[in-house]
Amino acid sequence: MKNKILVLLCFVGLSAFAQLPKGFVYVKDVIPDLEVELRYNTTNNFLGKHVEGYHTNRLILTKNAAEALKLVQEELLQQNLCLKVYDGYRPQEAVNHFVKWAKKLDDTVNKSVYYPKEKKRNLFKNGYIASKSGHSRGSTVDLTIIDANTGIPIDMGSPFDFFGQQSWVSYNKITKDQHANRMLLQRVMQKHGFRSYSKEWWHFTLRGEPFPKTYFDFPVK
Repeated sequence: MKNKILVLLCFVGLSAFAQLPKGFVYVKDVIPDLEVELRYNTTNNFLGKHVEGYHTNRLILTKNAAEALKLVQEELLQQNLCLKVYDGYRPQEAVNHFVKWAKKLDDTVNKSVYYPKEKKRNLFKNGYIASKSGHSRGSTVDLTIIDANTGIPIDMGSPFDFFGQQSWVSYNKITKDQHANRMLLQRVMQKHGFRSYSKEWWHFTLRGEPFPKTYFDFPVK
């Protein structure tokens, strides 16, 4: 009997641990056809390594942000397009990992891909890395648009997480098609309640986010 009670308590504990904080959802439960590739759960990112705090490719956002994103997806589908998400909720543990990485100036394994013209020591000063991130509040998302048939991202003129003026929303040394693609993403996201970040065409935060001053640190799992 004692062993059965112990097993039951362990099961209850694991179940409670697996639950998201109130107000958060797994976004695929809201948008089943959403394409998700959490780059920080891989080595395909500016660090060149798996980021602490990411244990699975499961996109987490606040319920409010996920429901707004669903409206974006539905509108794009009318044009045979879809969203692809590279990051959503980001635990503070991951942000701390970014900070530790930024202080190791000799660790530049992916510099040529993600910040070829930026000195690593300037990434903080120029606003590409910070000790606190809106992602940790749960209503910020990094994404692009893909062709619904092929799954291929449309051309935005720079890769996701490219640190440089080429990624600024206002950057004008790109083709007309690339500019039009950026403006499409800007329009549809803003229409459904998101505001953009001027230095990253892929970065959006829900207006009126439910946790504007709270930085969460539960893992992505």
